[in-house]
Amino acid sequence: MLTPKGFFLVKQEPADYPWDKFVAERQTAWTGVRNFQARNFLRQMRVEDLVLYYHSGKERAVVGVAKVIREAYPDPTAHEGDWFCVDLQALLPLPQKVSLSQIKSEPTLSKIPLVKQSRLSVMSLSREEFDKILRLGGITLENLIG
Repeated sequence: MLTPKGFFLVKQEPADYPWDKFVAERQTAWTGVRNFQARNFLRQMRVEDLVLYYHSGKERAVVGVAKVIREAYPDPTAHEGDWFCVDLQALLPLPQKVSLSQIKSEPTLSKIPLVKQSRLSVMSLSREEFDKILRLGGITLENLIG
């Protein structure tokens, strides 16, 4: 049984690191974040927090769910600066992808960073926002966490 306290969304170009590759590798270090606000969200992540995996670029859709398995630590790909990464583990794909246009059409999601700050690669969501996106994708938070 999962006991997440935080809920997040990470964005990735599918040409760079697609969901299927993440699933095949089972886990990854979420490195390369070079935006201060996104870095701060990485620092907030705790083990078992849940993360929506969003394909940016042409696809623009939430495609899966992951969880945090290691909290923020210095990003080994950063050669200077105060940058961090976390380790994520793939949990499951969404039964139906949730497109950006679906998210934008939901009044309860109109203020999430994905809509308001389109270039932000890591963002925090409320439990309600996270659950709403899951429901659009065909599952519920209650079913996910048991």
